[in-house]
Amino acid sequence: MIADLRDLYQEVIVDHSRRPRNFGPLPEASHQAEGFNPLCGDRLTLRLKVVDGVIEDARFEGAGCAISTASASLMTEALKGHSASEAEALFGEFHQLLTGESKASSALGKLEVLAGVREFPSRIKCATLAWHTLRAALQAENRPVTTE
Repeated sequence: MIADLRDLYQEVIVDHSRRPRNFGPLPEASHQAEGFNPLCGDRLTLRLKVVDGVIEDARFEGAGCAISTASASLMTEALKGHSASEAEALFGEFHQLLTGESKASSALGKLEVLAGVREFPSRIKCATLAWHTLRAALQAENRPVTTE
């Protein structure tokens, strides 16, 4: 059963990396940030459309490994309809999941498929790049974010 669950999780990650959701420009973006993982070369630009404190749309562009791309794809799906403070809380739960500080949470939904990344510490930065970029976009930081 556990092997079946791992296979399903891997399948979701591969699907999101090959056919990322919310990939492309967002001309009406109100927030934006760039992220870079120098360890493996992942790069992304995240754009958000925030209206009255709610993330109405989230899109990304860039190139990265399967985990980085899948994480950005799943994150952008999860953010829509949430406030900036809810997005920050989701970032915290996701980060704790990957660092092993907590178990899966119902608030994470599909993002739980990335929990297996914690077994590969060098890949955690790949999975969290989009999230650190999200935080920079919400805080209007004007310099690229790096995972180092």
